[in-house]
Amino acid sequence: MIEYSSSYQTYCGPAPVPRDLWLAWNFDSSLILGLGFCVISGIWLLRHATATRQRAFAVASSGAVVAFVSPLCALTVALFAARAGHHLILLSVIAPALAIAIPVLRMPAAASFLTLSAALWAWHIPAIYSAAWDSAAVYWAMQFALLLPAWAFWSVILSGQSWRDIAWLMPLVAQMGFLGAILTFAGRPFYLEHLAVAERFGLTALQDQQLAGLIMWVPGMLPIAAVAGYLAWRQLGSMRQA
Repeated sequence: MIEYSSSYQTYCGPAPVPRDLWLAWNFDSSLILGLGFCVISGIWLLRHATATRQRAFAVASSGAVVAFVSPLCALTVALFAARAGHHLILLSVIAPALAIAIPVLRMPAAASFLTLSAALWAWHIPAIYSAAWDSAAVYWAMQFALLLPAWAFWSVILSGQSWRDIAWLMPLVAQMGFLGAILTFAGRPFYLEHLAVAERFGLTALQDQQLAGLIMWVPGMLPIAAVAGYLAWRQLGSMRQA
């Protein structure tokens, strides 16, 4: 029998105990129907697309299953560090994969960057985090507030049209590092929802928060920095051939 704490009933369900984590899949019918509709629609839309775009959509779809269906969803209820990993999947896997598969180029890089930055920081304001914890509607509003501008942002960045667009990766890396440093070096936990349940995984709430900061600071920054380097190298190659 799975043991849960009845005090923590969020969208992703109650916080699991470690031994039962592998059982904590999220089979919410609305979620499954929504994901199924999006996957079928994407497959139909990309039926004549290149193999690269089709593979990118498969990556985005798999990332969505990991983020919202797999036990990672339940783990975000127990650990804020898991929430940080969840956000990185949205920002660094699902959004860029969608940008390759179905690019959205109507929003300028500056506008998408500012919208994405606002959502990223809003997620880390304790009052807003608590609201997303208590309300499924707020939870999903915040998820889409993060994913949609990230999709638009990566669509512009990966198009590699100009140095000006690519340069927006640098402030994104910088603010993720800054936010990670705040979480890592804070002297107290900000997210009190995890006070009781983080201990199930051998961490205090403060240690959990510090781990989340390290996840954002190092694993979160490195892929974006690598993409920035690759795009800059590609841009230089284009200039040499011109």
